[in-house]
Amino acid sequence: MHGRLKTIALAVSLVCVQACCASQSLAKPGAEQPTPSPPPEARIDINHAATEQLLKVPGMTRSWAERIVRFRPYRSKQDLVDQGVMPSAVYDRIKNYIIAHHDKP
Repeated sequence: MHGRLKTIALAVSLVCVQACCASQSLAKPGAEQPTPSPPPEARIDINHAATEQLLKVPGMTRSWAERIVRFRPYRSKQDLVDQGVMPSAVYDRIKNYIIAHHDKP
């Protein structure tokens, strides 16, 4: 009977360890967590912002900010990728912080 309890205890321990390992593998340590989006009125307008304003966007570099200014105007912020202004990896970092407003006729 004593040996049977040890076997059951070992089996329960293994199940607990496997469950713990499985839950840890879902939250990968190196994976990027989603960035919170600021409200639309706090986003930087890629059609009107100066380079210095664009540099306030998390993940923005001077080079990318200058390219954004150089290739204006944009119909949507997705144009940054579609027109080859920046690669999608950079766009994915900044997309929650930018917006593309249009001039009123």
